[in-house]
Amino acid sequence: MSGIQKKKSALSVSEGVEQPGSINLQALNQLKKVKKRQHSSAQLLSGIRKGDISLLGQAITLVESSLESHQRAAQELVAACLPYSGNAFRMGITGVPGAGKSTFIEALGKHIIDKGGKLAVLAIDPSSERSRGSILGDKTRMEELAGSNSAYIRPSPSGGTLGGVARKTRETIILCEAAGFDTIFVETVGVGQSETAVHSMVDFFLLVMLAGAGDELQGIKRGIMEMADAIIINKADGNNIQRTRRAQAEFANALHLFPPSLSGWVPLVLTCSSLYNKGISEIWAMVQEYSSFVSGSGFLKERRLEQSRYWMHETLREGIYNQVFNDPAMKKELEAHEKAISEGRITSFMAASAILNKYKSGK
Repeated sequence: MSGIQKKKSALSVSEGVEQPGSINLQALNQLKKVKKRQHSSAQLLSGIRKGDISLLGQAITLVESSLESHQRAAQELVAACLPYSGNAFRMGITGVPGAGKSTFIEALGKHIIDKGGKLAVLAIDPSSERSRGSILGDKTRMEELAGSNSAYIRPSPSGGTLGGVARKTRETIILCEAAGFDTIFVETVGVGQSETAVHSMVDFFLLVMLAGAGDELQGIKRGIMEMADAIIINKADGNNIQRTRRAQAEFANALHLFPPSLSGWVPLVLTCSSLYNKGISEIWAMVQEYSSFVSGSGFLKERRLEQSRYWMHETLREGIYNQVFNDPAMKKELEAHEKAISEGRITSFMAASAILNKYKSGK
């Protein structure tokens, strides 16, 4: 039997040819090298000043990071960019959902570029309160503008911050100005609490509205209308033209009821069709007229100084808040007072006062 060759089973498996691994180790190692490569603040500053969009994007990512080491590097970079900032016109744009903000921004942006300008659009996207995820779809909604060498679109997630506008947007504006952009758009999530934050970091606040969608004046808060330096009624085309004119008259009448603006500027209500590029040049001419008006009166300089003071106070508030909630001892204090509140032993105001006193005594 030993001399007889054993017959192979039909179920036996051939060794075959050795297959390569599913992961390309060479590409993985190269990716690790790229990730490890970090630019210094001096390198980022040099790239920003040369208009290197890639390095500008890295710098903004650094500013948006919450890591302490990144924050130190970001502050150093922002400080280095300050002497090269302040020369751009900053414009906040908000509006009700469906008003066509993205289409309007693209139409106005292309007009600015055609006139020889350089535009940066900082679009703050809504983030999920649960997952902190964000759609970040503004580049897909502004395809033509995104393809221009004279435009830079930076969608940033709000991270669930108040109204969807991150405090770091102001520092991003400084970086974009240092990169040579002479016009900065800050697009907000929509009509809500974020407008107050945007108003405190721009020179001109524009409200984009839509006619023919019911009672136009019910679709927006009075406070936002009071902040607006101009109101634009979009989609003034086709069968909507008459409705747009009626809405224009309604908003113009409503603006007369508000107290005069501190700048002395009288807000205007204009109409346009972003889709057909009608009224866009008139809107930009109005914005330039406003810029000349506030620059000549000295109001623009005073407004920016006031904005800087405002953001110093806001940053202090946020810093103290973060210190209280990130300190291990203070966390225990918070838990104890939360329990006392739930048991009805103290009020919320008493608890807050006790926590603040504890915080002060520990410093």
